[in-house]
Amino acid sequence: MSSQVAVVVARLRVAAILALIGLLVADWVWHILPGGWPGWMTWAGVMAAFVVLMRAGTLRRAPVAICPPVTGRWLAFNSPASRVPSHGVQAYGQSYAIDLIFDPPGRNRQDLSLWPLARRPADFPAFGQPVLAPADGVVVRAHDAERDHWSRTSPFALIYMFTVESLRELFGPSRIIGNHVVIDLGDGVYALLAHLRRRSVLVTPGQRVTVGQQIAECGNSGNSAQPHLHFQLMDHPSVLLAAGLPSRFQPADGGPATLPRNGQHLLAGPAASTEPDLLTPPLTAR
Repeated sequence: MSSQVAVVVARLRVAAILALIGLLVADWVWHILPGGWPGWMTWAGVMAAFVVLMRAGTLRRAPVAICPPVTGRWLAFNSPASRVPSHGVQAYGQSYAIDLIFDPPGRNRQDLSLWPLARRPADFPAFGQPVLAPADGVVVRAHDAERDHWSRTSPFALIYMFTVESLRELFGPSRIIGNHVVIDLGDGVYALLAHLRRRSVLVTPGQRVTVGQQIAECGNSGNSAQPHLHFQLMDHPSVLLAAGLPSRFQPADGGPATLPRNGQHLLAGPAASTEPDLLTPPLTAR
């Protein structure tokens, strides 16, 4: 899909949201007026809006090489190296997004378990880890007012997250992506770093940042099961209008840019020389 077409299609999501709201209001109005209209018309419109919201906004181009936004040993989850769209949907510009969970040797990541039902964010090694600028750029969005909630790593808590917490979307993207920073990397590329720790953002809109500069800390805000970093590239600063862009991480030693698959590790900084076999081969353009 060309850049121009991708932007147009992505913007259809906004129209779909407005159409969905309009249909629900119209349905309510027509039900209290004589005659009304068939209920199937409302739900057909709702399903059409849902399809647009979930499927719009993918941009296929050569992956953009950037530096890792973290340092140390991080486990890849929901990686576009394993499937696209990586998170199952293309809404919010996340077709090529990747989730990274800090996984230092010798520490328990606190993965899915029956008990306890939830844990404090500080119980996870990722919480409070530095989040870095992946390239030189200018900050265009910065938000860190959302709370860091307890984990959703038990089956019951996951059910809660996928039902009750799914209502977060009704209150805007910030309730989904939580605390976040968007950086304009130039050439129509924007980086989103999400689920950051509350009150940890160190940059403001309009500020120029350099690659490797700390911009925030890893947190557990928004629609997040446990502290981790959600990272994606997109072609617009707003996730409502953006199409996702593929990326790959450029190692500090100048080797080929790579992206870990699900269950593999991203090794950045001093850790990069300890387990090179965990990185995947270079990506090709999708």
